[in-house]
Amino acid sequence: MTEKGAVAVTGASRGIGAAIALELARRGWRVGCLSRKGIGPEDRPVPADLAPLLEYHALDVTDEVAARAVFATLAEGPDGLRGLVNNAGAHAEGPSHEFATEDFAHVMAVNVTAPFALSREVFPHLQAAGGGTIINLGSFFDKLGVRYSAAYCASKAGIAGLTRALAVEWAKRGIRVLDVAPGYVETDLNAGHRENDGFNRFLEQRIPTGGPTDAEEVGRLVGVLFDEDLPFLTGETIYLDGGQSIQQ
Repeated sequence: MTEKGAVAVTGASRGIGAAIALELARRGWRVGCLSRKGIGPEDRPVPADLAPLLEYHALDVTDEVAARAVFATLAEGPDGLRGLVNNAGAHAEGPSHEFATEDFAHVMAVNVTAPFALSREVFPHLQAAGGGTIINLGSFFDKLGVRYSAAYCASKAGIAGLTRALAVEWAKRGIRVLDVAPGYVETDLNAGHRENDGFNRFLEQRIPTGGPTDAEEVGRLVGVLFDEDLPFLTGETIYLDGGQSIQQ
Protein backbone atom coordinates (compact mmCIF):
# COMPACT_ATOMS: atom_id res chain seq x y z
CA MET A 1 0.00 0.00 0.00
CA THR A 2 1.37 3.42 -0.97
CA GLU A 3 1.38 5.99 1.80
CA LYS A 4 -0.41 9.25 1.10
CA GLY A 5 1.21 11.47 3.70
CA ALA A 6 0.18 12.10 7.29
CA VAL A 7 -3.10 13.09 8.89
CA ALA A 8 -3.20 14.18 12.54
CA VAL A 9 -6.27 12.99 14.48
CA THR A 10 -6.99 14.40 17.93
CA GLY A 11 -8.74 12.31 20.55
CA ALA A 12 -7.61 9.19 18.69
CA SER A 13 -7.52 6.80 21.64
CA ARG A 14 -11.22 5.96 21.88
CA GLY A 15 -14.61 6.15 20.19
CA ILE A 16 -15.00 8.17 17.01
CA GLY A 17 -11.38 9.32 17.01
CA ALA A 18 -10.06 5.75 17.18
CA ALA A 19 -12.40 4.66 14.39
CA ILE A 20 -11.27 7.57 12.20
CA ALA A 21 -7.59 6.80 12.83
CA LEU A 22 -7.99 3.16 11.84
CA GLU A 23 -10.08 3.96 8.77
CA LEU A 24 -7.51 6.46 7.50
CA ALA A 25 -4.74 3.92 8.04
CA ARG A 26 -6.75 1.32 6.07
CA ARG A 27 -6.82 3.79 3.22
CA GLY A 28 -3.04 4.19 3.26
CA TRP A 29 -2.65 7.38 5.29
CA ARG A 30 0.06 7.70 7.92
CA VAL A 31 -1.92 8.69 11.01
CA GLY A 32 -0.67 10.77 13.89
CA CYS A 33 -2.82 9.56 16.81
CA LEU A 34 -2.94 12.46 19.26
CA SER A 35 -4.32 11.93 22.75
CA ARG A 36 -3.61 13.06 26.28
CA LYS A 37 -2.36 9.54 27.10
CA GLY A 38 -0.09 9.44 24.06
CA ILE A 39 -1.62 6.19 22.84
CA GLY A 40 -3.54 4.99 19.83
CA PRO A 41 -6.85 3.13 19.71
CA GLU A 42 -7.40 1.39 23.05
CA ASP A 43 -11.06 0.40 22.74
CA ARG A 44 -10.73 -1.72 19.59
CA PRO A 45 -8.06 -4.00 18.11
CA VAL A 46 -5.39 -2.59 15.83
CA PRO A 47 -4.79 -4.95 12.88
CA ALA A 48 -1.14 -5.90 12.55
CA ASP A 49 -0.94 -4.59 9.00
CA LEU A 50 -2.12 -1.12 10.09
CA ALA A 51 0.11 -0.74 13.14
CA PRO A 52 3.11 0.60 11.13
CA LEU A 53 0.94 3.45 9.83
CA LEU A 54 -0.01 4.69 13.30
CA GLU A 55 2.20 7.12 15.21
CA TYR A 56 1.37 7.97 18.81
CA HIS A 57 1.87 11.41 20.32
CA ALA A 58 0.82 12.82 23.69
CA LEU A 59 -1.08 16.08 23.30
CA ASP A 60 -3.48 18.22 25.28
CA VAL A 61 -5.32 20.03 22.48
CA THR A 62 -5.34 23.26 24.47
CA ASP A 63 -1.51 23.33 24.36
CA GLU A 64 -0.81 24.97 21.03
CA VAL A 65 2.96 25.06 21.62
CA ALA A 66 3.03 21.28 22.02
CA ALA A 67 0.78 20.92 18.96
CA ARG A 68 3.25 22.94 16.91
CA ALA A 69 6.03 20.51 17.81
CA VAL A 70 3.91 17.42 17.06
CA PHE A 71 2.88 18.77 13.65
CA ALA A 72 6.51 19.53 12.80
CA THR A 73 7.43 15.92 13.62
CA LEU A 74 4.61 14.50 11.49
CA ALA A 75 5.56 16.78 8.60
CA GLU A 76 9.04 15.28 8.50
CA GLY A 77 7.68 11.92 7.34
CA PRO A 78 7.05 10.73 3.77
CA ASP A 79 4.87 13.10 1.72
CA GLY A 80 4.56 15.55 4.60
CA LEU A 81 1.51 16.44 6.68
CA ARG A 82 -1.63 16.57 4.56
CA GLY A 83 -4.52 16.83 6.99
CA LEU A 84 -5.96 17.37 10.45
CA VAL A 85 -9.06 15.93 12.12
CA ASN A 86 -10.18 18.03 15.09
CA ASN A 87 -12.07 15.28 16.89
CA ALA A 88 -11.25 15.78 20.58
CA GLY A 89 -14.09 17.41 22.47
CA ALA A 90 -15.69 18.15 25.82
CA HIS A 91 -19.31 17.82 26.89
CA ALA A 92 -20.75 19.14 30.14
CA GLU A 93 -24.42 19.29 31.08
CA GLY A 94 -26.34 21.24 33.67
CA PRO A 95 -29.18 23.73 34.19
CA SER A 96 -28.09 26.95 32.54
CA HIS A 97 -29.18 29.11 35.49
CA GLU A 98 -26.67 27.21 37.64
CA PHE A 99 -23.97 26.42 35.08
CA ALA A 100 -20.57 27.81 36.09
CA THR A 101 -18.82 30.23 33.76
CA GLU A 102 -15.57 28.28 34.04
CA ASP A 103 -17.34 25.09 32.92
CA PHE A 104 -18.84 26.91 29.94
CA ALA A 105 -15.41 28.35 29.09
CA HIS A 106 -13.79 24.91 29.27
CA VAL A 107 -16.23 23.44 26.74
CA MET A 108 -15.66 26.37 24.40
CA ALA A 109 -11.87 26.14 24.85
CA VAL A 110 -11.72 22.46 23.89
CA ASN A 111 -14.44 22.46 21.23
CA VAL A 112 -13.81 25.77 19.44
CA THR A 113 -10.64 27.58 20.52
CA ALA A 114 -8.43 24.48 20.32
CA PRO A 115 -9.58 23.52 16.79
CA PHE A 116 -8.89 27.09 15.69
CA ALA A 117 -5.40 27.09 17.19
CA LEU A 118 -4.54 23.64 15.84
CA SER A 119 -5.83 24.58 12.38
CA ARG A 120 -3.64 27.66 12.47
CA GLU A 121 -0.60 25.61 13.51
CA VAL A 122 -1.15 22.95 10.83
CA PHE A 123 -1.72 25.57 8.11
CA PRO A 124 1.94 26.10 7.10
CA HIS A 125 2.48 22.34 6.74
CA LEU A 126 -0.58 21.91 4.54
CA GLN A 127 0.51 24.86 2.44
CA ALA A 128 4.01 23.40 2.10
CA ALA A 129 2.49 20.12 0.94
CA GLY A 130 0.53 21.91 -1.79
CA GLY A 131 -2.80 21.79 0.04
CA GLY A 132 -4.71 19.54 2.36
CA THR A 133 -7.88 18.91 4.31
CA ILE A 134 -9.05 19.88 7.78
CA ILE A 135 -12.11 18.13 9.16
CA ASN A 136 -13.78 19.39 12.32
CA LEU A 137 -16.09 17.09 14.26
CA GLY A 138 -19.28 18.99 14.95
CA SER A 139 -22.69 17.74 15.99
CA PHE A 140 -26.30 18.01 14.92
CA PHE A 141 -26.73 19.84 18.24
CA ASP A 142 -25.42 22.88 16.36
CA LYS A 143 -28.96 23.60 15.12
CA LEU A 144 -30.99 22.23 18.03
CA GLY A 145 -32.11 23.68 21.33
CA VAL A 146 -31.23 21.01 23.88
CA ARG A 147 -32.00 21.38 27.57
CA TYR A 148 -28.99 21.50 29.88
CA SER A 149 -26.59 21.59 26.93
CA ALA A 150 -26.12 25.30 26.29
CA ALA A 151 -22.33 25.11 26.29
CA TYR A 152 -22.18 22.10 23.98
CA CYS A 153 -24.77 23.47 21.54
CA ALA A 154 -23.00 26.83 21.42
CA SER A 155 -19.62 25.20 20.86
CA LYS A 156 -20.86 23.06 17.97
CA ALA A 157 -22.53 26.04 16.33
CA GLY A 158 -19.21 27.80 16.82
CA ILE A 159 -17.21 25.06 15.11
CA ALA A 160 -19.57 25.20 12.13
CA GLY A 161 -18.97 28.94 11.87
CA LEU A 162 -15.23 28.49 12.24
CA THR A 163 -15.29 25.89 9.47
CA ARG A 164 -17.00 28.27 7.06
CA ALA A 165 -14.64 31.16 7.85
CA LEU A 166 -11.44 29.13 7.45
CA ALA A 167 -12.74 27.45 4.30
CA VAL A 168 -13.30 30.78 2.58
CA GLU A 169 -10.01 32.25 3.78
CA TRP A 170 -7.85 29.28 2.81
CA ALA A 171 -9.59 28.03 -0.33
CA LYS A 172 -7.06 29.58 -2.71
CA ARG A 173 -4.28 27.90 -0.71
CA GLY A 174 -5.68 24.50 -1.68
CA ILE A 175 -6.90 23.79 1.84
CA ARG A 176 -10.42 22.43 2.31
CA VAL A 177 -12.16 22.76 5.68
CA LEU A 178 -15.24 20.67 6.46
CA ASP A 179 -17.50 20.03 9.43
CA VAL A 180 -18.71 16.46 9.93
CA ALA A 181 -21.67 16.62 12.30
CA PRO A 182 -22.83 13.23 13.63
CA GLY A 183 -26.08 12.54 15.38
CA TYR A 184 -26.36 9.82 18.00
CA VAL A 185 -23.35 7.49 17.78
CA GLU A 186 -22.89 4.36 19.89
CA THR A 187 -19.70 4.60 21.94
CA ASP A 188 -18.54 3.37 25.32
CA LEU A 189 -19.27 6.83 26.72
CA ASN A 190 -23.03 6.40 26.25
CA ALA A 191 -23.22 2.65 26.86
CA GLY A 192 -24.97 3.26 30.18
CA HIS A 193 -27.80 5.16 28.51
CA ARG A 194 -28.27 2.35 26.02
CA GLU A 195 -28.93 -0.11 28.84
CA ASN A 196 -32.24 1.73 29.34
CA ASP A 197 -34.96 0.13 27.19
CA GLY A 198 -37.02 3.31 27.26
CA PHE A 199 -34.11 5.32 25.90
CA ASN A 200 -33.54 2.79 23.12
CA ARG A 201 -37.21 2.96 22.14
CA PHE A 202 -36.98 6.74 22.04
CA LEU A 203 -34.05 6.56 19.63
CA GLU A 204 -35.82 4.04 17.42
CA GLN A 205 -38.81 6.36 17.17
CA ARG A 206 -36.89 9.61 16.89
CA ILE A 207 -34.30 8.60 14.29
CA PRO A 208 -35.88 7.93 10.86
CA THR A 209 -33.35 5.22 10.02
CA GLY A 210 -34.40 3.32 13.15
CA GLY A 211 -31.62 3.90 15.64
CA PRO A 212 -28.10 5.20 16.23
CA THR A 213 -25.04 4.59 14.10
CA ASP A 214 -21.57 3.50 15.15
CA ALA A 215 -18.19 5.19 15.18
CA GLU A 216 -17.02 3.19 12.18
CA GLU A 217 -19.60 4.86 9.92
CA VAL A 218 -18.28 8.27 10.94
CA GLY A 219 -14.77 6.99 10.22
CA ARG A 220 -15.79 5.86 6.74
CA LEU A 221 -17.28 9.26 5.93
CA VAL A 222 -14.11 11.02 7.05
CA GLY A 223 -12.03 8.56 5.01
CA VAL A 224 -14.07 9.27 1.89
CA LEU A 225 -13.67 13.03 2.36
CA PHE A 226 -9.89 12.65 2.56
CA ASP A 227 -9.60 10.24 -0.35
CA GLU A 228 -11.86 11.77 -2.97
CA ASP A 229 -10.66 14.63 -5.14
CA LEU A 230 -13.44 17.13 -4.39
CA PRO A 231 -11.81 20.57 -4.30
CA PHE A 232 -15.17 22.32 -4.71
CA LEU A 233 -16.49 20.77 -1.49
CA THR A 234 -15.40 23.06 1.32
CA GLY A 235 -16.95 25.01 4.18
CA GLU A 236 -19.93 22.68 4.48
CA THR A 237 -21.43 21.00 7.51
CA ILE A 238 -22.22 17.40 6.60
CA TYR A 239 -24.81 15.86 8.90
CA LEU A 240 -24.66 12.14 9.64
CA ASP A 241 -27.67 11.73 11.89
CA GLY A 242 -30.08 9.36 10.16
CA GLY A 243 -32.40 12.30 9.41
CA GLN A 244 -33.07 12.94 13.11
CA SER A 245 -32.47 16.69 13.02
CA ILE A 246 -34.81 17.27 10.06
CA GLN A 247 -37.66 15.00 11.08
CA GLN A 248 -40.84 16.84 12.04
